[in-house]
This record gives sequence, C-alpha cells and structure tokens, in this order.
Amino acid sequence: RMDGDIPRTDGGTGRADGSTEDVALDPWGSASVGDYADLFAEFGIESFDDVVDDVPAPHYLMRRGVIFGHREYDAVAEAMANDEPFAALSGFMPTGDPHIGHKLVFDELIWHQQQGGDVFGLIADLEAHAARGMSWDEIDEHARSYLLSLLALGFDPEDGELYRQSENRAVQDLGFELGAKANFSEFEAIYGFDGETNVSHMQSVVTQTADILYPQLVDEPKPTVIPVGPDQDPHVRLTRDLATRVRYFKVTEAFASFELDDDERQLVRTAYDALAAGSDGSGGDGSDDVRSADAAEWLADYEPPAGEAGDALRAAKPSAVETLRAGGKEPLRPRVRFLDRNATDEAFEALIEAVDGEKRVFEGHVDAFELSRAEAASLAREVELAHDGFGFRQPSSIYHRFMTGLTGGKMSSSIPASHISLLDDPEDGYDKVTSATTGGRETAAKQRELGGEADECPVYELYAYLLANDDDGLAAEVYTECVNGERLCGGCKEQAATMMQEFLADHQEKRAEAEAVLEDLDIDLDSDRRGTGGEH
Repeated sequence: RMDGDIPRTDGGTGRADGSTEDVALDPWGSASVGDYADLFAEFGIESFDDVVDDVPAPHYLMRRGVIFGHREYDAVAEAMANDEPFAALSGFMPTGDPHIGHKLVFDELIWHQQQGGDVFGLIADLEAHAARGMSWDEIDEHARSYLLSLLALGFDPEDGELYRQSENRAVQDLGFELGAKANFSEFEAIYGFDGETNVSHMQSVVTQTADILYPQLVDEPKPTVIPVGPDQDPHVRLTRDLATRVRYFKVTEAFASFELDDDERQLVRTAYDALAAGSDGSGGDGSDDVRSADAAEWLADYEPPAGEAGDALRAAKPSAVETLRAGGKEPLRPRVRFLDRNATDEAFEALIEAVDGEKRVFEGHVDAFELSRAEAASLAREVELAHDGFGFRQPSSIYHRFMTGLTGGKMSSSIPASHISLLDDPEDGYDKVTSATTGGRETAAKQRELGGEADECPVYELYAYLLANDDDGLAAEVYTECVNGERLCGGCKEQAATMMQEFLADHQEKRAEAEAVLEDLDIDLDSDRRGTGGEH
C-alpha cells in the first residue's frame, strides 16, 4: 500500500483467505494478531498515523507503517521537538539467539538515542528464568549475544544504560513498592494467571513494571516510550495503572462538591458549557448561576454523538443525571481537584500551602479555582518529589507489526527456516531468503498480468522492515514493480538474499568489534546464581 511516495506495509493484517484471528495479547504465548485495527478498539491503542507528523525526522519504520500504534507518544514527540528530556526503554528475554524480528526493537532504541533521549536496554533474565525455566548458564550466553548485537547496530553505552534485571537493585526495590499496589485478581484478568502459575512468574511481571518506570527513577520523571510488539501491551497497561496508583495526588477536573468519573465529567462539562453560554434558551451568559439541577434537566434531553465514544457517554448519562439532581441548587463552577491518594500529612499540608489563589480545603482533597489542569499536575508532581514521592508520569509506548515468517505464517524461533538469526552464517541467510515463500502468482505470465501481492509477501517485508534501511526509494521501487507485474519473484529474492548476506556479514564483523566494548561494561555475564527456574 502506497502513501505518497512511501510504501506502507500491511503485512500480517489478515489471513490470505480473508478471515481474521481473535485478538490475543500474551507476552509469553505465540504472538498473533489477526487484524491490527482490532487493537485500536479493543485495547485503546491509538493509530500511529495520528502522531507521526509531529515526530521530527521520523524513523523509516514509522514512515512505512511498520510502527502502527502508540499510547501517548505525542508527549515524547513534543519533548523531542522541544529539546526537552525524554527516555526510551525496552527489554529482551534471553531465551535464544537474537533474530531479525528483535532488530526492530534494537533499531527503535538506537534511533531514540540518536534523537537525544536517555535510552535503556535491559536483559529480562528474571523473566526468562521464572517464565521459561531457562538455566542461568543459558541466560548468560544469550544475554551476551543480545547485547553484542545491540552494540553492533549502534547503541552507545556511554550515552545510555544496559543492565540485567537480576543485578539492578533499584529496579527490584521499585518492583516491591509497585507490587503493593497490584493484586492477584488483576493478574488473572490481564494475564490469565491461575492457581498453577508460579509465584516467581508473577514477581517477574512486577519487576517488568519497575523496569518500565526505571528511567524516571534514574533522573527525574519525564516522557518515556517503550518500543515493543503488541503482545507486550499488557505490561504497558499494568504499568500505566501502577504509575498513577503510587502517586501522592490525583488531579482531576471538578464542578462541585461531588465526584464524577471521566465519562460523567465529560457530560457535565458539556452541560455546563451549554448553560453558561446561554444555549438553554435564556439568551444570555449564565456562567455565574449554573445550578446542578438545571444541568441535570439539560443533560436528560442531551443525545451523545454516534460512535464508540458516544456509546460510553450514553452509558454514563443516567448516573451523571442522578448525581446532578442530587446536587440540587449547588452551583456548578469549574475547578481542578487534588485528591489525596498516598500523600503523607506533610506533603498534603505542603500542597495546600503551594496552591495560589482561591482554593477550598477538604479532608481528602483540595479544590483550586485559578489553576489549569496542566499547572495543577505540575504542582502536584513538584510537591510529591519534594516529599520523597516518585512523581511518575504514565509511560508511553509504540507498537510494531510482527514480521511474517519466511515460510509463511508466524515467525517462530522454534522453526529455523521461518526466521533469520543475527548469528546465522551469511550463506545460510542467503539460502533462507531464496527459499522463502512469496506473494507471487502461480506463473511468471500471471505475475506480469496481475502483479504480485507485496502486502502478503514475506520477502517484501524484508525490504520494508530491514534491507531497504532508510532508503524509501528502494522500498517504493520493489513494491511498485511487484504490484505492477514488472518484478518477478526469482530476481526479487536473489536481490534480497544478496543484501541479507551482506547485512549478516557486516553485522557479525561489528559484533566481533563490540566484544571489547562489552568487556569494558559493568555487566556480569558469568552469573553465579543457582536455581532451576519455573515454567510457563
């Protein structure tokens, strides 16, 4: 699929027979997404197309639609554009050799480092031991291999941080604190854990939430992006929740003494704005005398817009109307509210003192009438940090498509022919590409007549995801020639196979050079830990 002059890959968005698979996001399962668009509706992942224009000099994976979704990446893009602090972190479970699918994450981390971010790469060795039952000797060997490839591809260890979960005491201590805000029923709902799940596996999940927040612990709270495949989204969702639960204060918009949830608040805002502007039929500005009961009557006749957002508002409308009616003659007046969530007495008193202008102080919250919500959030974080709190921002995330296996279907580390390891002999890499399944027609004649199906072709994906690198012209040429019937599969695979052979040879040469760099880093790759690990 072409977007201007840039080929946009749709690889993996559906099955060849047109059917779709159920959406299943399992961090330890067999990665599978039937239709990436389903993730937008079911899990609240946003389309990356909505934010890509705000990214300075976007990476080619962004331009080509390989990175398809995000959560709050606009905060990172804004920091990047304004030369403000931001961070990126991702982890690697050392259960086998790094392959071309892992290279996507390596490249995303390195690009964010090149854009000025504080970048962290971690070895999820506790997860590998608990969830996969890997021995520590195996973990050590694979950890070394992942780090060598990351360094060979351009990660600067002097301007970033590499670590093992098992060696990072700050991460483990933070995980302990975050674990106090999580419970087993939540793990059941998010991960499907049950009575057979070993406790260390659950502990490794909490450790990963600490990993995700670690960049904000190192220096200061800042926008932080986690580049991952969509199967890792459960970790991101949980961490975003925990980041807010450990905060001292929750900052919301409010209108009166009563509390509202997010959808109810949106409805009340709509009613207030209409009445304050005089659209109730009064013909004037009633902003100084909008009463709860009046807003209830207006809202009772209001019909939310069509669509999913409107459906949520319709569901919330009865409770919003009931709450407003219970408020009676109480005036509605917009304000920001600081809710005491985990604050110490000293921190709560400091917040009261720090709020300038008109305010009202209650037992569990403070209402401020002269602050914007952004100003209030900044003030809450400042007070929290001054009183030994974390002040975490919710982490952002970006999601890339899974690469299709060279043999069709899923790319699997357990099927050698389906993937190319970054450690494969260059000749073997060449052979795997020449043997790969394609999106070509049954005969050369049909290919010339009908064109190939580049969007269904694992070989075209190799160009789009890896081989074309930053050369959009090459990716566009391969795509266009394929779908127009000018390019036949034999020559296309030969070109890709040669490029893959050259890439592997170059990468392995750089891995050898990275040996000395890795040796100088303070990372223990000869663990003396004991234990047999768990299993998934």
